[in-house]
Formats: sequence, structure tokens, C-alpha cells
Amino acid sequence: MSKAFTPTANKPGVITANDLREGFNVWMCEDGWTPDPRKATLYEDEAIAELALLQAIGQADRVVGPYIVEAKRGPNGPEPVHFREAFRQRGPSNYFHGIQAEQQAEASNV
Repeated sequence: MSKAFTPTANKPGVITANDLREGFNVWMCEDGWTPDPRKATLYEDEAIAELALLQAIGQADRVVGPYIVEAKRGPNGPEPVHFREAFRQRGPSNYFHGIQAEQQAEASNV
């Protein structure tokens, strides 16, 4: 079992889960949940992050398996620190669908 992440001043974090109906990865933001990890709320205070995680756990009708992951500030919002989370942000890897299909369509329209 992996060690639970706790944010500190040096290691902020975001809350992620899977959307219960669609199965896609989602990230907690000010307005609820977003499929865009760049819009996630970046928690730098451990107590606030833990309270937000409890709130996420209480939303079992919307998400499954919420947890806090280490993230860093990036120019366009939070960015993953660990390769596992970077991989999760790209969506399912068996073929382009969902997020990957949308990103591919956006890239071809440029």
C-alpha cells in the first residue's frame, strides 16, 4: 500500500477521484469537480486539505476513491509531481476516447 500524502508548505496537493457515472478522473475545484486538472484547487495547508478530503469522501453519489496527491504550481494551474498522476491526467490508455479524443480533436483544429 502506498504511503498517504500529507501536504506541507513545501509539498502542496490536489484532491482527485473518479467520476462515479463516467469513470473519468476528476479533480476537486472551487465549484465541485472538474475533468481539467489545471482547474483543481491546490491545497497548501494540511488541515484545509484534510477537511476538503472529508467533504470529497462525503460525495459518494458523485465520486469514488478520492485522495490527496502531491502537486506543484504551474503556469496554467496545478501540475502533477509523480509520473503516475501525470499518466492519470491523460485518461484511459487503451485507445483515444474521452479526454484523449477531445485533446486530439483540439490539436487537429489548431
